[in-house]
Amino acid sequence: MANLKYFSKEQVINKIKFENPWWKTSKIDEYYSSMKKRLYFDLFAPLVYEKNVKRAVVLMGPRRVGKTVMLFHLVQDLINNNVPPKNIVYLSIENPIYTGLSLEEMLIHFLEINSKIASEEHYIIFDEIQYLKNWEIHLKTLVDSYHKIKFIVSGSAAAALKLKSNESGAGRFTDFMLPPLTFHEYIDLKNLSHLIKLTSKEWKGVKGNYFQTDNIEEFNQHFLNYINFGGYPELSLSKEMQSDPGRYIRSDIIDKVLLRDLPSLYGIQDVQELNALFTTIAYNSGNEFTYEQLSINSGVAKNTIKKYIEYLEAAFLIRVINKIDQNAKKFKRATSFKIYLTNPSLRGALFAPIEKDDEFIGNMVETAIFSQWGHNTEFTPYYARWKSGEVDIVRLSNEKQKPIWAVEIKWSNRYVKSLNKLSNLKSFCKKNNLDRTLVTTLNIEEIKEDDGLMYDFTPSSLYCYTVGRNAVERKFNISMAITH
Repeated sequence: MANLKYFSKEQVINKIKFENPWWKTSKIDEYYSSMKKRLYFDLFAPLVYEKNVKRAVVLMGPRRVGKTVMLFHLVQDLINNNVPPKNIVYLSIENPIYTGLSLEEMLIHFLEINSKIASEEHYIIFDEIQYLKNWEIHLKTLVDSYHKIKFIVSGSAAAALKLKSNESGAGRFTDFMLPPLTFHEYIDLKNLSHLIKLTSKEWKGVKGNYFQTDNIEEFNQHFLNYINFGGYPELSLSKEMQSDPGRYIRSDIIDKVLLRDLPSLYGIQDVQELNALFTTIAYNSGNEFTYEQLSINSGVAKNTIKKYIEYLEAAFLIRVINKIDQNAKKFKRATSFKIYLTNPSLRGALFAPIEKDDEFIGNMVETAIFSQWGHNTEFTPYYARWKSGEVDIVRLSNEKQKPIWAVEIKWSNRYVKSLNKLSNLKSFCKKNNLDRTLVTTLNIEEIKEDDGLMYDFTPSSLYCYTVGRNAVERKFNISMAITH
């Protein structure tokens, strides 16, 4: 048998030099520097600059949400903050040239190239870490061995990263989740923030901050574009990709997750089954499901369905929302539940972009709003369902598990003039002692009161923007409090 050939040390070193052009120029590639930073960057960077806690930072998230771009923006930020360019190295683990090398071997190559010593302060970035078997053991060893070096790793197989980070990296790793774009980030990325202004509303002497727009029709069009293309930074900015989002998302995101990541992580044998289930869920995002119904529709056994849903949720493709009854009581045995795509633009890519009067637009508006709540890790949303009615989103208090607020999502103005059509919402609020509720509309903003209950009518697009913005800004305030 012929001897197997591996890449030479010289080839590996040349590749490392190629991947790190700032060693010569002090600048990252223009391709990355021309891109606008995600708003999440200001949450991520402090974890890297933190020196008191000796931990690696694990950047994880779904495919194509901008992790690699954020890493290059980090490189430039480090250089701008007077870190010597040759003290920063970026290595993409998925490149075949690094196959068979341990993280420590790559580190030693880097130190050797630049005549560095490990006792100096360095920043080592390993991108797409999941391609290295037992990466968490390698990384833990490096953190324990090299006290002056800050290790930053990223990966798209977020489910496995989270699992292994928790198992092996306790006290050694700090996880950072980068989700799909919020609608707020989309507006920022497209330089459309001039459409939004901060104002306040007052009701019964209580003031609250709200975001408004002087052109709700234009803002709604951007909201529709966000639903169709907005979860991914590249897709948001590229007209060429938007002309065929199916090819871009299906090949780059869905196929890689469904055909490669999940099968390899969980030993899934029948990827066609998994694909059939995900397609069914994606088409019906926002609907209530049962295991029996999904089994019949997708032709997959019920027990297998349960496992697949766990996998899809772990891969951040879907989110399961559990229900409560009219009295806000949880069900001991959940036989039905709602499932939402974590990113509304997944549906448009699989089937076709949606129009503002499409029969599924209500579901996708709901999906977009739930995807914003996915950025808020402080509470778990529920929906209420009983024999004669339903409420879309309910928040329960952590202490007593009693409703704090309830929201009804509509892509219509007719409920503003017909409060009697909101009888289910009114019934739920009355039963649970809520004197205020929010109902989204197509484009009307108004406050009404009826029978002691205040209805705050707000356009769905503005509500979606507000939820996403509050989630990011709240995280930033918490982050600043922790790191200062």
